[in-house]
Amino acid sequence: MPVTFRMTTAGESHGPGLVAVIEGLPAGLEIDRGEIDRDLSRRQMGHGRGGRMKIESDRADITAGLRHGKTLGSPIAIRIENKDFDNWRERMDPWPNDSDAEEVHLPRPGHADLAGSMKYGHSDIRNVLERASARETAARVAAGSCAKAFLRALNVCVYSHVIQIGAVQAGSDPQSPQDFEGVDDSPVRCLDKEAEKLMVAEIDEMRGRNESLGGVMEVRAFGIPPGVGSCASWQERLDGRLAQALMSIQSVKAIAVGEGFDVAGLPGSEAHDEIFYNDDLGYHRKTNRAGGLEGGMTNGEPLVARAALKPIPTLTQPLRSVDTETKEPAEALRERTDSCVVPAAGVIGEAMVAFILAEAFSEKFGGDHIDDACTAVTAYKERIGWRR
Repeated sequence: MPVTFRMTTAGESHGPGLVAVIEGLPAGLEIDRGEIDRDLSRRQMGHGRGGRMKIESDRADITAGLRHGKTLGSPIAIRIENKDFDNWRERMDPWPNDSDAEEVHLPRPGHADLAGSMKYGHSDIRNVLERASARETAARVAAGSCAKAFLRALNVCVYSHVIQIGAVQAGSDPQSPQDFEGVDDSPVRCLDKEAEKLMVAEIDEMRGRNESLGGVMEVRAFGIPPGVGSCASWQERLDGRLAQALMSIQSVKAIAVGEGFDVAGLPGSEAHDEIFYNDDLGYHRKTNRAGGLEGGMTNGEPLVARAALKPIPTLTQPLRSVDTETKEPAEALRERTDSCVVPAAGVIGEAMVAFILAEAFSEKFGGDHIDDACTAVTAYKERIGWRR
């Protein structure tokens, strides 16, 4: 029975390190360590990040599944060291030691702290918050970078940008990969320069008021032929799989595919993308309200998915809470924190969308070697007459 495409991560925020294992990548795929490290660095970017980013300088150490820069077809194991572990060694030692590490009993509203400690029976909330932390997404980004390498070999590319921070909305509408040039040069990864300035000012103002800010990031993928995904069963519908993957990112509270919430208020004649045909493009659309997905399958237009993030729940001016030991009123836990993580969330969104697309391509086209997958994709495009 063939191994399905899957990703597993392990590790705690202040533990020795993070690990990602990715299975299902075909043999012969070239992996560029610099690309993985670049994505890890991009995840640490963004105006509003906190002091942790000054400590960590994430680098990927691939310990299995790769030889001389090419995949072997076996599971790939990636390790990312937590440099901050040196400051937490006694408190986060995997083995018993003589330290008197103080337990955490002050759950943060909006975080996994209280529900997790109740679920797993922990008196020390740190046993929950360390794994629930968004630090875990560094492992996902590293694995997602490998998925992006697979997609690039199939002429598919994935990008992200920020379209809202707080009350500030951007007016950018990128239509091609070229439109994303310079997005990482923006301190908030926004393509609209005027909105960028307002976003930076909004973050600065709210940080001065001890507040955190949420927003909306958007992921776009180009080069996907029609028919990836399925309408045959609910589990195979690509929009549902993408929604689950994006909703799994810490602080994400809503997902929209294409114009999502906007089309809910439109009449049907204005909500759908009319179909056209010519010899150069074949079947195509002049609008993309559906975000490249219809009936659980790609339709040949760029895939567009948006994710809305709440303000992160760790605040420098904590909210009211309850001490889980004494049951007395208290202020929530104070931890080193960010003011805004939306720019970084876009990079994580890229990784998750890339993983789901790589999984769907692997299911549809198979291939023990990357050449097999490329040949199968080319043959499929010829069969359906897809010319883009």
